[in-house]
Amino acid sequence: MHLSLVELSQRIAAALGSAPGLTNVWVTAETSDLRVSNGHCYMELLQKDDGGKTIARMRANAWANMWAPICRKFAAATGSVPATGMKILARVTVVFHPSFGFSLNISDIDPSYTIGEAVRRRNEIIMRLQKEGLTQLNRSVKLPIPTQRIAVISARGAAGFGDFINQLFNNDLRLKFDVELFEAVMQGERTVPSVMAALQQIQDRLADFDAVVIIRGGGSTSDLAAFDDYDLAVRIARFPLPVTVGIGHERDITVLDYVAYQRVKTPTAAAEWLINRGKAMLDSLDRAASLIYMAVSERITTHREHLARIGASLPAMVAVNVMRQNARLDTIATAIATAVDKQLTDNKLRLDRLDALVQVLSPEAVLKRGFSMTMGPDGHALRDVNAAVPGTQIKTILANGSINSVIS
Repeated sequence: MHLSLVELSQRIAAALGSAPGLTNVWVTAETSDLRVSNGHCYMELLQKDDGGKTIARMRANAWANMWAPICRKFAAATGSVPATGMKILARVTVVFHPSFGFSLNISDIDPSYTIGEAVRRRNEIIMRLQKEGLTQLNRSVKLPIPTQRIAVISARGAAGFGDFINQLFNNDLRLKFDVELFEAVMQGERTVPSVMAALQQIQDRLADFDAVVIIRGGGSTSDLAAFDDYDLAVRIARFPLPVTVGIGHERDITVLDYVAYQRVKTPTAAAEWLINRGKAMLDSLDRAASLIYMAVSERITTHREHLARIGASLPAMVAVNVMRQNARLDTIATAIATAVDKQLTDNKLRLDRLDALVQVLSPEAVLKRGFSMTMGPDGHALRDVNAAVPGTQIKTILANGSINSVIS
């Protein structure tokens, strides 16, 4: 006796249909290659070990009549529909088809498991980052003041980027900012490598920027799942510039919030944070200017008071000084008069002595003492006897007269 392949397939299908534990079983798995066609959903369900290696794989599908209500319930709880890469808890029934073999028919998906799994995974990454000392690393990078040269990682044309630019460039303080966009995919499987590439481009030009801002508008939980990535978190934690993260809405939290220099709620809040830093700098300058003004004003007031006191006392000081100088001049005048009188007296005495000496030594006095003086014909006194040759007329002068004679 033998069976045809169809008959064997039928026996397998019948066995599976009656086997306990293979109908309406809740199974945990990760979705892969999920696609929808004509309302029907097709995917693979995977199980991976701790190293990320796939250790089990099975085809699964959800027919249109099941997939539509599943999506509505899942979206109401998570904000998105099931997608590739999600951890899910699905109610399945094992089926066998003669042409397609074994597969799983999905009749329900529990969104709370997916939410809880995402939270669990996020918490594990956060704990690992904390253990490795990475949650405070980017916060230790010095943020320049003012912070005006901003490298922005976002999707071009995204509403969040538009909100950021509008808020930043239309600030009431008219602060100037220089913004350069580094485009990146901000949703789905390409998010992490795309943001990594943008960070590398910025790092190649570190001298051109003061800070990095990563922004994305709000979305579903699954839309933001890419930002719960360990490798991306490490890259941001170790980035040499301060990184501000503004992803999602106020209720949204990602792993990047725990490693960034600054976490803000939305892209608009990221712009506000930069504006407030500029405002804080201006306020600081205003306070410094006020302190300088007060110090200078106080100094000027003190010196004015000092000058006023000097001005008030100046006439009295001048008068005292004039009186002092007048007294000094009187003393000097008296001393000069005394000195002049003494000098005149001394000179008169000296003249009197000279006059007496002249009287004693004058020719008349000498002649009176019995001396005489002989004058030659030229009227000069004869001092040499050889000059008195015979026939020379001479004149002898005595005290009481003169005698003319001729030398024989």
